[in-house]
Amino acid sequence: MKRIGILSDTHGLWDERFALHFDGCDEIWHAGDIGTDEVARRLSEVAPLRAVTGNIDGGILRRLYPVRLRFRCEEADVLLTHIGGYPGHYDARLRGSLFARPPHLMVCGHSHILKVQYDRTLSMLHINPGAAGCHGWQRVRTLVRLTVDGRAFRDLEVIELGSPTAGQ
Repeated sequence: MKRIGILSDTHGLWDERFALHFDGCDEIWHAGDIGTDEVARRLSEVAPLRAVTGNIDGGILRRLYPVRLRFRCEEADVLLTHIGGYPGHYDARLRGSLFARPPHLMVCGHSHILKVQYDRTLSMLHINPGAAGCHGWQRVRTLVRLTVDGRAFRDLEVIELGSPTAGQ
């Protein structure tokens, strides 16, 4: 059983509440648009970090992290990417491989829209944790935590960090 902290679209913002809410997590997954290597470094000091790059990430982040990452957590097959779409509207660059071999869990970012949805067609849980940073049009900054137990996903929590304009 593993406790996982999930975030996306930090856009270079470090918020001490990331460490507070992810304390005790076995891993942190960042679904792209990290923004700076400092954010990645600080997250990895809280728990082991799995991350992918997003469309704003460049330089060192592109050398450190892939665009797409597929891995096992417990017995679950996980796909982590930045631009992935959502059930019924997956990104064309993923669609073929997604339908050929669907993971149990797909985590993506990019839209800044918090969405947790089960795709019955692919028998797959889809999570977009929304945006944890202040850049963008989201009204509330969000994080997600969940437990992976074998192939089961449970105890999912959405954590609201408040308005992007409210500061930290």
